[in-house]
Amino acid sequence: MRRAARVLGAVFRNRDLRRVELAFVGFNSAEWGVWIAMLVYAYEQGGATTAGIVAAIQLVPAGLAAPLGSALADRFPPVRVLVFGYVAQAASMGATAIVLLVADMPYLAYALAAVAATAVTITRPTQSALVPALARSPDELTATNVVSGWIESLSVLLAPALTGVILGFSGPGTVFAVMAVVAFASGVLVGGVHGPGAPVVAGDARPMDEITAGFRVLKEEPGPRLLVGLLAAQFVAIGALDVLYVVLAIGVLELGQSGAGYLNAAFGAGGVLGIGATVLLVGRRRLLGPLVAGVAAWCAALAVLGAWPTKLSAFVLFAAAGGARSLVDVTGRTLLQRTARPEVLARVFGVLEGLTMAALAIGSLLTPALVAIAGAKAALFGLAVLLPVALAVFGRQLRDVDRRADVPVVEISLLRNIRIFSPLGAPELEALARSLEPVEAAAGAAVVREGDPGDLFYAVADGELEVTQNGRSLRRLGRGDVFGEIALLQEIPRTATVTALSPAHLYSLEKEPFLAAVTGHPQSTREATTLVRDRLETLGA
Repeated sequence: MRRAARVLGAVFRNRDLRRVELAFVGFNSAEWGVWIAMLVYAYEQGGATTAGIVAAIQLVPAGLAAPLGSALADRFPPVRVLVFGYVAQAASMGATAIVLLVADMPYLAYALAAVAATAVTITRPTQSALVPALARSPDELTATNVVSGWIESLSVLLAPALTGVILGFSGPGTVFAVMAVVAFASGVLVGGVHGPGAPVVAGDARPMDEITAGFRVLKEEPGPRLLVGLLAAQFVAIGALDVLYVVLAIGVLELGQSGAGYLNAAFGAGGVLGIGATVLLVGRRRLLGPLVAGVAAWCAALAVLGAWPTKLSAFVLFAAAGGARSLVDVTGRTLLQRTARPEVLARVFGVLEGLTMAALAIGSLLTPALVAIAGAKAALFGLAVLLPVALAVFGRQLRDVDRRADVPVVEISLLRNIRIFSPLGAPELEALARSLEPVEAAAGAAVVREGDPGDLFYAVADGELEVTQNGRSLRRLGRGDVFGEIALLQEIPRTATVTALSPAHLYSLEKEPFLAAVTGHPQSTREATTLVRDRLETLGA
């Protein structure tokens, strides 16, 4: 528990990550709440077949739109894109609530729910591309992924439980109304994040090329392709479980319609109980072992449930499966962030989001057929063998991906948002990021002193620093700011003193790679010249 508290504290001390993660609580709660409510509503209209069809109606357009929506985060400031996504979700959920509460129009309700599901696809790809730019170190990025996994699990526990309570005394329309308010609150939270600006896009980049960039990466690079495929495959099982919750609760275990929410909540409770396992991922270089362990535990729980479906075993085994699934998802997404190139990271996650929707639809559509042919027990057995087969086929490739997954995504994200480096291409940025050295400065410590020789360039990852000359304060520095470039470019002593006002985390870059990067690209040279001129004017030189 102490280690879990340290991980949580490390993430929540970062103001921007704290707001993003709290908004993510609302996102997951709204996503799961309205999903369950609509499946229950559809089941009441026409049984399991209608529930499966309505699930597909929501998922297919969402899956097709996901790659398009993800391109926004690589084109516009990701914080704005995230806010837009939350507002769109709130608006569409609110419209669905109005139809369910005041009109008897099922088909319109299904259509509006599909709009809400499409808006949902904006959040995860955008957040996956944003958090590396907000994290201050690689371990903090992994810790953020772990916390996101906890939040997803906790939301799967609380949102279905709340949904079950609301369904018990009211109906699906009330669920949609409540979750619309929750989604809007998430948008307000994210609106206060100080995130990076719009990524630099090549002037000749065509919109269609940007939209399809994620697909090209998966076509050309086997590592991201394999991880996206594995992560998508787990959602075939989740889509099937979404329908099986209803079938088991009403048709097998006789728990009533609210029982579907409670079974789903048990799955989420398992994710919360699995916190101890995901904490161990922080600082861990190799992730294949936890991934395999998570798959094995998840599938074993489903197989045992298929053989022994009682009320008690259902809650216990769904909890076990939920904990294992969280481990699979966090390790897989962290590996993907380490493997995919940062400049197309949002679009790769957008493809994953689209495939996730398609996988959920496949699982939702296959389950009624499996239940009709062989029963709910056989359907659970079928799900239990899905991921182990994938691991057996692609295990060697996964081991190679795990061994090579060391892209410095946090450092690259920091460099991409520094004006003099943003024009550089992906290979140059990655090479430069690998040359960075972390530097810790205690409060009150002078990082550089006026008049000293200059041999290092510095970028601020976290903390606050003050620039002074002859004892006169010139400016304050924070995350994303840089200093030390004048001494390197003009070959003169340090022109000012930089002192840490709070504990600061910096990255230093030696003179040779700095000059090679800046002078090797015309746009970077112009940006550096402008920066030096502005700084010298401030200094009065």
